[in-house]
Amino acid sequence: MHRLVALLLLIFLSLPTSRAHAGGTDDAYDELSASALAISSDSFDSVRKGVETLAASGDPRAVVVIGALHDGLLYARDDHALFIQQPDGSYVDAHSGAKAPDVTDDDVKVVRVNNAVRSTIDAALGGLQLFAPDARTRLHAAAAVFTSHDPAALPALKKALAEEADPAVKRLMEQAQAAALLSAPDASQADRLAAVATLRARGDQDARGLLAALTGQPGPVASAAAAAVVSIDHVLQAWSLAQSIYYGISLGSVLLLAAAGLAITFGVMGVINMAHGEMVMIGAYVTFVVQQLMHAYLPSLHGISLLIAVPMAFLVAGGVGVVVERSLIRWLYGRPLETLLATWGLSLLLQQVVRSLFGANNQGVDTPDWMSGAFQLGGLTLTLNRLYIIIFAFLVVAALMAALRYTPLGLQMRAVTQNRRMAAAMGIRTPWIDALTFGLGSGIAGIAGVALSQIDNVSPNLGQGYIIDSFMVVVFGGVGNLWGTTLGALTLGIVNKFLEPIAGAVLGKIIVLVMLILFVQRNPRGMFPLKGRAVEV
Repeated sequence: MHRLVALLLLIFLSLPTSRAHAGGTDDAYDELSASALAISSDSFDSVRKGVETLAASGDPRAVVVIGALHDGLLYARDDHALFIQQPDGSYVDAHSGAKAPDVTDDDVKVVRVNNAVRSTIDAALGGLQLFAPDARTRLHAAAAVFTSHDPAALPALKKALAEEADPAVKRLMEQAQAAALLSAPDASQADRLAAVATLRARGDQDARGLLAALTGQPGPVASAAAAAVVSIDHVLQAWSLAQSIYYGISLGSVLLLAAAGLAITFGVMGVINMAHGEMVMIGAYVTFVVQQLMHAYLPSLHGISLLIAVPMAFLVAGGVGVVVERSLIRWLYGRPLETLLATWGLSLLLQQVVRSLFGANNQGVDTPDWMSGAFQLGGLTLTLNRLYIIIFAFLVVAALMAALRYTPLGLQMRAVTQNRRMAAAMGIRTPWIDALTFGLGSGIAGIAGVALSQIDNVSPNLGQGYIIDSFMVVVFGGVGNLWGTTLGALTLGIVNKFLEPIAGAVLGKIIVLVMLILFVQRNPRGMFPLKGRAVEV
């Protein structure tokens, strides 16, 4: 009898020690044990519930165990113990992380999953990342939970919201919680109405999609969701309008770069330069050559190759322009038809020269890291390369206006524009002003080629796509007037972008051309006419 009592006492005293060895005597031990028992089951439903229990346990090993299950590396033994297979084929205990040298392939079997379990695993991993120390990781985890809107993540979201201090992360977590609540079958009507209000405040396409897809909701919730969809549609239409304006300004800035140089040469000299597009092409190829040279000889400075290409393109294209004016254009003043034919032939010659030097295939120009990517501004998506081109276009025009107003060359160009004979009588060498003016316009076109190399194919035909649009901008804005050219480029760019979704790209351009013809019939000198040699009697 004494031996039996002693044996029972020994067993009783040994129980806490065994539990402590397995993982402690607190609630975490019970949750881990229950999770292991469920995950090692042959029932997919039990595995799914085990994953949910483990994800809500708060145990630091949970993400490791669930990640192993996601990767097919979680194994179970007959006694429901879980092990994770290592790259070398050995096993470690899933709970403690300790090596298990006595476990072999014959002792364990892989834990099987199906699509429902995989969905729960994805939601659990996203929920566990809600507690990551890095705010960016938590933000991405909340976005993933919002996208999946799996109710299984609700316990983790509730706990994470109570601990979250970052306002942006907390707001996204609240939106993810709202999305998950609308998918939860046991959510109360009050919680669903609050969730609808949260998604309505978010107001983007994802929120609208979730609200529009709701089915089987109580009457008040369905009515609130329908009203929220209507409200979000109004918000999205406003953002779509703003996005179209941004795209129009982006297109207008490209047209402005291509037309700014033409506005100078056409306004001062009255030359119909059909080779202006080839000056743009030359600038693009200068950018390509500069990048190749820097990649070969100065790889550490490759990121600023575009900044170096800007003055190089201006000098090369401007030098070509001076040579063209001195050798060809100077003999054709006052003969616009011959000028048009001669410069058209010159454009074909320049294209063939480039084909001979670089080949007919497109050349790749790298986009630097600081010009790559995009960011969200409310409902606007702003791509960095387009944004930099917009800023660059306005800086170029501002510098050009300052040069025309405050430099000796600019003053002499304005004098020749206003009264050529009087300028010559005052001692201004008008032939050299013509050459430098043509060179300046060609140099600006070369700078435009640097920008266009980031959004278009660098090929011998690059300039052909912009020459007609450039003439349209110059004529619409007013020949020789940079303010008119700027406003004309932005107007045509925005109108084009508003017409494209309605009429298509080709028909939209035709409509713009017809509208421009009608406008020029009533205002032949454009919006802001400038008196110059081209309009003198």
